[in-house]
Amino acid sequence: MDRGRQVYNERCYFCHGYNGDAKTLAASYLQPPPRNFTRTDMRRLSRERMIEVVSHGKPDTAMSGFASLLSAVDIAAVVDYVRHTFMERAAVNTYYHTPENGWPDHERYRAAFPFALGEIALDTPWEQLTSEQQAGKRLFMGSCITCHDRARVRDEGAVWDPRAVSFPRGGFSLDAAPDATSGATPYAKHDVPPVLHDLSAPERRGEASFQANCAFCHAADGTGRNWIGRFLEPHPRDLTGPAMRDMTRARLTTVIRDGLPGTTMSAWKEVLSDADIEAVIAYIARAFHPLAAEAPRRE
Repeated sequence: MDRGRQVYNERCYFCHGYNGDAKTLAASYLQPPPRNFTRTDMRRLSRERMIEVVSHGKPDTAMSGFASLLSAVDIAAVVDYVRHTFMERAAVNTYYHTPENGWPDHERYRAAFPFALGEIALDTPWEQLTSEQQAGKRLFMGSCITCHDRARVRDEGAVWDPRAVSFPRGGFSLDAAPDATSGATPYAKHDVPPVLHDLSAPERRGEASFQANCAFCHAADGTGRNWIGRFLEPHPRDLTGPAMRDMTRARLTTVIRDGLPGTTMSAWKEVLSDADIEAVIAYIARAFHPLAAEAPRRE
């Protein structure tokens, strides 16, 4: 159980939630959403099937295979941990905020606890909050939200505009300014797309497709250094860096269309048409890194 917990906390919590309930920011964007283990009947999902999915992934979902990252022993351990802790007992995961993890006095953040736990909706009007609750909201938005995601809101509204951004922004802030960002500012700059002029029609079409689909993992600026990209392993390819030096249009077409085994790069052939993929590649070549039609010959 201890080994399974370690693996889960390192690999799985970001999508499935720290307590296995899939209450995460990633879950709000992914379709279908990650599985909520606390509402999964053990009799309908066998241990063998879970080991198979963790090992090889599940088609048409964001669940990728971990056989290239985890040993068979670790995969079995994390499956057993999930089944015992979340599915059978509906228990709480081990607490992260301990002195051993660098939190010697977590109680000093108590004012923010109601927002982290979802006891108070984050979009509760300021005038309806006590002075202590207002301080707790500011603390939550200034620090806690980076890991606790978006917490609970009464009204999803336009604040959670389903653009390809990797953290909540544009509505909840320390001073409620509509254009302010949260405490995830180090990642915010990577969710800003490059400003390009005189794009061709295919490049403009590719820009729209890239920013609506690819930017969630690769970042709007193509670096993969946004919040989601930093958590995924292996990290999404930096489309602006040396990894693109030998990339060709033909190779990139295959990767986008069919996916890349052993990574979180899934196949897009059921989502994007051939013309859409060509447009995305045209945009990448213009915005991030030039692409050759074919690999150069080596003497």
